[in-house]
Amino acid sequence: MDPAAAEVFHRELSDRGCHALLVVAGSARDPDLAPFVGPVHLGRAFLVLPRPGLPGPAGGRAGLGFLTPMEREEAGRTGLPLLTPAALDVEQLLEERPEPARFWGALLVRGLEQCSVPPGRLALAGHLGAGLAVSFARELRDAGFELTDGHEVVRRLRQRKRPDEVEAIRDAARGTVAAFRRVAEVLRGAEHDRDGGLRTAGRPLTVGDLRREVFRVLADHGLEQPEGNIVAPAEEGAVPHSSGTDGRQLRVGESLVVDLYPRGRLFADCTRTFCVGEPPAALARGHALVREALERARAGVRPGVRGWSLQEETCRLLGDAGFPTPISHPGTETGYVHNLGHGVGYELHEYPSFRKESGAEGVLGEGDVITIEPGLYDPVAGWGVRLEDLLVVGEDGIAEDLAPLPYDLDPTSW
Repeated sequence: MDPAAAEVFHRELSDRGCHALLVVAGSARDPDLAPFVGPVHLGRAFLVLPRPGLPGPAGGRAGLGFLTPMEREEAGRTGLPLLTPAALDVEQLLEERPEPARFWGALLVRGLEQCSVPPGRLALAGHLGAGLAVSFARELRDAGFELTDGHEVVRRLRQRKRPDEVEAIRDAARGTVAAFRRVAEVLRGAEHDRDGGLRTAGRPLTVGDLRREVFRVLADHGLEQPEGNIVAPAEEGAVPHSSGTDGRQLRVGESLVVDLYPRGRLFADCTRTFCVGEPPAALARGHALVREALERARAGVRPGVRGWSLQEETCRLLGDAGFPTPISHPGTETGYVHNLGHGVGYELHEYPSFRKESGAEGVLGEGDVITIEPGLYDPVAGWGVRLEDLLVVGEDGIAEDLAPLPYDLDPTSW
């Protein structure tokens, strides 16, 4: 860890009275394990990270435990001290304790002992499975270990992105930009039928057609979409998390919210709203207001600013324009209905937080990668607008846009 991360790690564990962070993961892609091991291929594994200055003769040492010798080269690439299958006696434990809970309990106790972590409180993270975690917690408790939630520790550790992590997000953002440009290209080339429906190659142009184009472009960039995507026209786009119906034909003069959040090593996230043809006056006004809100919020992004403060400013702007907001009308489903942004990285939504109740995790810092995504929605009139930029917070207060794209409704302007 760099010095800043080490300070956060020590503080988070000390505040919880924990001897160590224990991450138990189903694979190296687990967002709680990936920041520590890098882009390697591992199956089930665990990581022991003792608190610096841990009392005891050995003081504690880090260790990465893995379960099969076939993964020894991948494990070695992490640069971490290894707890090999032979050192852990994995085969013996499987023979003696075939039940998953008893096996994992004994395995973790053995790993903690080999890392010189004395009995006491541990911060547990990872996504191996809640049921299994409850079961092996009993085994750990019998060995003198008490477990507390360690997800928060990892979330705080990975809030500030290292240069290699920013570059991984940038890679995902490049594919995202290419996919948006392909969407604009398809919309730009579409024909109009007599009823205002869009057509391509003599057949209706549908949400599913655009989704398939997005899939192909992202796949060409080595990206996957584990959380799906949003391609939501008109009344569907008026509900922020509606993904859109594949068979729905696209039409002239309606809004089309496209929100893409693919993952390579890390996630990217970006949204634009399109309209083929002349937009209705309400949609055009809503788009102009959302763009103004985005530009104002971006201007306020700098280290030390609270995400909630930017949300308050956005609510003032859109509220003064006559729209309900989460502050003026909590729970509203019309107008501005959601929060302004979130962190992006190993998970699609991570710190920093833009929530009112957030503490230190709600303060923007250098190296944070965030979205800024104001929106307006009118389910009755059947339109929605959202614009979302993906930014890395700079030391000098200048936020770099990782997915630079036009904001225009009209795809012919792209």
